[in-house]
Amino acid sequence: MKIIGVTGGVGAGKSTVLDYLKETYHAHLILADLVGHEVMEPGLPAYDAIIETFGREILSEDQTIDRKKLGDIVFHKEEMRQKLNAIVHPAVKQEILRRIEQAKLENVSYTVVEAALFLEENYDAFCNETWYIYTSEDNRRLRLKESRGYSDEKIDRMFAAQKSHEEFLERCQFVIDNNGSAEETHRQIDRRMRHT
Repeated sequence: MKIIGVTGGVGAGKSTVLDYLKETYHAHLILADLVGHEVMEPGLPAYDAIIETFGREILSEDQTIDRKKLGDIVFHKEEMRQKLNAIVHPAVKQEILRRIEQAKLENVSYTVVEAALFLEENYDAFCNETWYIYTSEDNRRLRLKESRGYSDEKIDRMFAAQKSHEEFLERCQFVIDNNGSAEETHRQIDRRMRHT
């Protein structure tokens, strides 16, 4: 089984690449963001630790973690955000590794791991290769305004918090230029997959 990591800045169009890999190459997708939500469910690894750290007032009536209440606590306090990350990130990585092992047992040909903090969390260490989805800042800004309704201020903050173009280039083995049409992006993926 080949494990491909997919990363890139916010608004780069990673989902376009992921969808194509799933549809065309039957790749098994693991999205760290979704795994992050799942490990916070009752009975799963991060749930008890988060309640112990942040208190029961973050719970909804059905005893699930109210992500908005939790977000309000960690958004304004860096120390609290770090505490949450210290609980969630290791749990997410452990679950991703478990899913990779499961995919191997099921004889999956390709597993694709996507994460916003891919390089920060060193996910490239367990991937055969990492792809950087490159899209210019102007195009990313336009997409984020159109698809998510973000303000320039919010986009500026998000861009500032992410790795630089140079850092992505340094740590990724393959770059997909996602500034053109979907067809152009698909052609680049096809070329790369022929050599995997």
